Amino acid sequence: MMGQCGITSSKTVLVFLNLIFWAAAGILCYVGAYVFITYDDYDHFFEDVYTLIPAVIIIAVGALLFLIGLIGCCATVRESHCGLTTFVVILLLVFMTEVAVVVLGYVYRAKVEDEVNTSIMKVYDEYNGTNSNAQSRAIDYVQRQLQCCGIHNFSDWRHTHWYKESKNNSVPISCCKIAGCTGSLTHPEDLYQEGCEALVVKKLQEIMMYVIWTALTFAAIQMLGMLCACVVLCRRSRDPAYELLISGGTIA
Repeated sequence: MMGQCGITSSKTVLVFLNLIFWAAAGILCYVGAYVFITYDDYDHFFEDVYTLIPAVIIIAVGALLFLIGLIGCCATVRESHCGLTTFVVILLLVFMTEVAVVVLGYVYRAKVEDEVNTSIMKVYDEYNGTNSNAQSRAIDYVQRQLQCCGIHNFSDWRHTHWYKESKNNSVPISCCKIAGCTGSLTHPEDLYQEGCEALVVKKLQEIMMYVIWTALTFAAIQMLGMLCACVVLCRRSRDPAYELLISGGTIA
């Protein structure tokens, strides 16, 4: 009876976990898509496209979890030895993949600061203030979104080609923190005081941490799923009475 109770409990938890896997699939795909969308906004400041590898893997794992949930539910309800074994093997592979995502996430998170430091000066030098210029759109977006101005502060604009060519002693309007501001350096109190470099690095590192924590969370859930599936498989193979009960036989 205790063995039967253990199997029933494991099966109940396993069915519940498979429902969580379906929800997790949607969450993983959302996180992956969020990384792609955010990268598109900041790609001028971070040129290493390999940083998107964790996001690609997260989306692939999310899609695979839909299939895993289906296999797991069917195998658990029918108590199929082959189905449960397949379920455990696939979960193990996905678990290893998510561990790889965590490792890659930490590796690329460490590279963010160097990448931004290398590219941000070039982006600011290519600013020309027109909407047709990709660098100009990127800088204006970042300055408004992160409420920053310049690389380290607003005075950095004095060293850009745009400032020297415009000769109006001002910074872009996207540096303004109040309405009616013209960007004039004669009124620095109207401008964002913090530079964009540190905030861009912080934003990109936060994105990587979202990926890392998402992968870790669902890796832990998958470990529980593998454990429950293994309990059902072990009990089923070691308990002859349970085998007879499943097959419709009787115990003498």
